[in-house]
Amino acid sequence: MKNLILKYGLISGLISVALMLATTTWFKQSGQLEGGEIFGYTGMLLSMIVVFIGVRVFRDQHRAGVISFGEAFKVAGLIALVSCICYVIGWMFIYHFMMPDFMEHYADAMLAKMQADGAAEAEIQKVTAEMQHYKELYKNPLYRAGLTFMEPLPVALLVSLLSAAILRRK
Repeated sequence: MKNLILKYGLISGLISVALMLATTTWFKQSGQLEGGEIFGYTGMLLSMIVVFIGVRVFRDQHRAGVISFGEAFKVAGLIALVSCICYVIGWMFIYHFMMPDFMEHYADAMLAKMQADGAAEAEIQKVTAEMQHYKELYKNPLYRAGLTFMEPLPVALLVSLLSAAILRRK
């Protein structure tokens, strides 16, 4: 079981890192961060398809086609955990080598959008102060890693639950 979890978790993680790298390269070349959430979460969801495949392979090849919801969720969760760890490691390298100024760009984009949307000056000042605080926090690699881990986690949990529900068989 351990080899299957590592194999499918690494495949899923490599897909998510490759898609993150492609998106980061595109954003770096275009100079815009618009649509980042859509690209990011779509990439995460695509990479998590491998979690479903891993659970199905485990059920069919190692459990003779029978698996409980709990066992399927455990396998899916562990595959997703490996994938999420790969995602964090990938972002840490991408951030360090390609986008060490990510938080500056992110804050600038957020404030520009607020101004374009006609936000009040007091609100813009409040968000500016908050963004300065987050930029300082983001300099800490442990904070950055923890925050990055929280990005794919909801998708990973949802896909793990759906995979377990769909693939369980008694």
